[in-house]
Amino acid sequence: MEKSLESFVKTADWKNEKHVPVIDAPASVKAGETFDVDVTVGKEIPHPNTVEHHIAWIALHYVPEGAQTSIEIARLDLSAHGANAFTAASAKFRVALQKGGALYATAYCNLHGLWASSAAIAVE
Repeated sequence: MEKSLESFVKTADWKNEKHVPVIDAPASVKAGETFDVDVTVGKEIPHPNTVEHHIAWIALHYVPEGAQTSIEIARLDLSAHGANAFTAASAKFRVALQKGGALYATAYCNLHGLWASSAAIAVE
């Protein structure tokens, strides 16, 4: 039997490297008002950023309460991994929501695959 993609998504860090994307967002927001969502890979211990080992992209999804599908809010490709330029594995997204639900962040490490985290968000 083939495995589903979700069986390859990691949600807990291991070794001395941090791969799980950390979501920093308010727990509650007002409907329609813009707020910041920061997503960082390696917030406490920086993730390597070399040609050989780096975070290639970060994405943010939103699932409204009761929905059966996610909405991709944004995706950031991190392109500079060596030579004379480096890209830090973090992103700030400006978001406005109409109803509560959950935010999901994913990040892809070129060596260790796909990582994910989530955060509930209430909308008043």
